[in-house]
Amino acid sequence: MPENNAPTPDSSVPASDARRREPMFPDGPAPDPAGSHHERRIRSFQPRRSRVTTGQGESLRRLWPKWGLDIDGLSRLDLGELFDDPKLPVVLEIGFGMGEATAQMAAADPGTGILACDVHTPGQGNLLGLAERNGLTNVRVANGDAIILLREMLAPDSLAGIRVYFPDPWPKKRHHKRRLIQPEFLALAATRLAPGGLLHCATDWEPYAEQMLEVLSAAPDFENTQPDGGFAPRPDFRPLTRFEGQGLDKGHVVHDVMFTRRER
Repeated sequence: MPENNAPTPDSSVPASDARRREPMFPDGPAPDPAGSHHERRIRSFQPRRSRVTTGQGESLRRLWPKWGLDIDGLSRLDLGELFDDPKLPVVLEIGFGMGEATAQMAAADPGTGILACDVHTPGQGNLLGLAERNGLTNVRVANGDAIILLREMLAPDSLAGIRVYFPDPWPKKRHHKRRLIQPEFLALAATRLAPGGLLHCATDWEPYAEQMLEVLSAAPDFENTQPDGGFAPRPDFRPLTRFEGQGLDKGHVVHDVMFTRRER
C-alpha cells in the first residue's frame, strides 16, 4: 500500500512517455515548457535531446536559473528586467545550434542583448558555458517554441532584430509547410519588431533562400535592405560558423536575406 501522500502510479501512461516528460535537469530547461495549454500545430523544428556532456550539464545546473527561461506562454516578458537594462536593444535569435556564433556576436556587440531560442539541450548548456567563460552578460537562453515566445511573451515593437540562421530547410516538398519563413510567421514577426528592426535570415539551401526572398519581398511590413531587391552580402557581424564552413566545403552557396520592418 502506498503512503497516504504518495502518488499512485498511472498505469495508463507508458513508462517511456513518463520518462520523456521527466526533466533532465530539475532546475533547468523543461522538456515541454508550453505543455498542452497551446494549440498543437505543425512545428518548424524537432526537439533534439541528444547526449549532454558533463560540462554542458554543469552549466545548465548552475546557470539556467540565472540566464535561462522556459517558453511557457503564460506571461509577458519584461526584456529590460530580463537583461538588467531597460535601455538595452534586444535581438531574438531563433535556432543557435551549439552557440558558438551567438557567443561571438554577443562579444563583438556588448551593447545589444541576444535572446537566443532553441530546443537543443546540449546547445543550451554549451552557450551558457560560453557566456560565463567569456563574461557575456548580454546573452539569455530561451527553451521552447519561438512562435509561442513571439506571440504570447513578447510585447509589440519590443525587438531590435530577429536572426534566423540556417534553419531546417525541410527539403522534401511535402515538408515545405514546416519551413519557418512563411507569410504567417512574417506577419507575427512584424508586430514584435520595432520600426526599422532588422530581420536577417541565412541559409545554404538555395531553394529555401529563394523562398525566403520571395515571401519577404511580398510581405507588406518589410523592406529589402538591398536596392536591387536581391540577396545581401554576408555582413561582418554574422560569423562564419562551423556548420556554414561544412556547407561551403560541399559546394553549397550561402545566401543572406536582410529586410527591415517598415514604419507603420
